[in-house]
Amino acid sequence: MKPFIPSALRPSGVSRWWIAVLCGLVATLSACMDEEKFDTRAGDRLRFSVDTLSFDTVLAGVDTPTRYFMAYNPNSHGVSITDVSFAGGASGGFRVNVDGMYINHGMTQTIDCRGGDSLRVFVELTPTASTGEVCSDITVQLRFTLSNGETDAVVLTATQQNVEVLREQHITGDTLLEGRLPYLVYGHLTVDEGATLTLAPGCRFYFHTDAYLRVEGTLQAIGTGEQQIVMRGDRTDNMFEGQPYDRVPNQWQGIRFTGSSYGNHLVYCDIHSGNYGLVCDSSDTSREKLRLENSVVHNMSKNCLTLTSCQTFVGNSQISNAGAKCVYILGGVSDFIHVTVAQFYPFDGIAEEALYFANESSGRDYPLEKMSFRNSIITGYNDDDIMGWYSDESHGVAYNYSFSHCLLNTPKVDDDPGFVACAWESDSKETKRAANFPHFNLPELIFSFALAEKSLAVGIADPQLTSIYYPTDRLSRPRLTDGQSDAGCYEMQPAPKEAK
Repeated sequence: MKPFIPSALRPSGVSRWWIAVLCGLVATLSACMDEEKFDTRAGDRLRFSVDTLSFDTVLAGVDTPTRYFMAYNPNSHGVSITDVSFAGGASGGFRVNVDGMYINHGMTQTIDCRGGDSLRVFVELTPTASTGEVCSDITVQLRFTLSNGETDAVVLTATQQNVEVLREQHITGDTLLEGRLPYLVYGHLTVDEGATLTLAPGCRFYFHTDAYLRVEGTLQAIGTGEQQIVMRGDRTDNMFEGQPYDRVPNQWQGIRFTGSSYGNHLVYCDIHSGNYGLVCDSSDTSREKLRLENSVVHNMSKNCLTLTSCQTFVGNSQISNAGAKCVYILGGVSDFIHVTVAQFYPFDGIAEEALYFANESSGRDYPLEKMSFRNSIITGYNDDDIMGWYSDESHGVAYNYSFSHCLLNTPKVDDDPGFVACAWESDSKETKRAANFPHFNLPELIFSFALAEKSLAVGIADPQLTSIYYPTDRLSRPRLTDGQSDAGCYEMQPAPKEAK
């Protein structure tokens, strides 16, 4: 029995003719494709999407992300590439893959490229670790040779940042790190109990993914305005055009001061783009655990500063942009003078408050013996950026807070002795929240917390307190030239007057 075929699908004489024609065309095209010759003619050349592929600054010993460029055959016929190699034979740490073939001291077979077609060339780099010069340039030529003898090249270049590697390192005795080279930390850098780690001005630390600094003893990180101490992640490339990974949080972990750690002093430190920022574990509140001055803690995926039942002093510093709280205080003794706490975290549509403080957590009491903010700014995107928690069951547990001469983004509080001479932000104000700082570049994730001239923080600080603690701001600019002082860590700088 013949299979049943609906009449609409049965080929007529005309249909058979078209089928025959189509089959002939397919056969002809296949024959043409099969017969394409890669007999590279005299004068044939390749073209490339770039003359130079630059990796900018890379860290010695750290693999770079893969980049690529295109090799084009602009001719109407195929060409054969007989060799891809590094000029002089030295790769400089670059690794190359052309059309799926790994190039290592020459090619194993010829690569053909059809007329008008292209090849993708992938490039990675692992600079050789070195303790020589701080920076050195790497430049090699990647040469492409066709079967006609023509040779073209693309330059591969990078600036190598040499580093000193610290891998699962314990500081067991008093140690000075001078910082001639930056430090690349893998795993952890731990200051053991009883030891003091001193960091010289200008020290730079690059922490690999999940790396952290743990302080069981004491950390003395005393930078200067000209030579700040920097702690950041080790990725030096861009996530997107104009957005380096260095401006993205969670590139490393952070710094934890354990219960046995006291007497830590951080001055002119720039600590940014980590996970948990600075964490101070519970300890004896009669001893100072951390003194943070003239520093920046910025862009953390969790809290920027976490203080649990300890004694801390923070002055002339910026604590900004957290995936959770900028400042989290659970009990203890803490004093903040001329501090800018700013919650403008751009990576989450629902930002938590800038400041949270409490005397109880999970049913456990944490007496808030003292929490004082003076001459400071606490603000952010929220309608209310200050959250205080007092447990009704914690009768008699200390809950002592005060805000004096501060700019606060929270509903105005009346008849509370804990608030003295403060300015209050609200939706009715012309200048509020982000408008206090007119220098945000959100597309490139650049935040400047310098004050706008119309900011309510201008002139509200207590000048007597300023003269005692910080007569210059975090950038070493005088505060009291007009007899007044501004809240926060930056003194407002009037715009230059135009010449008449």
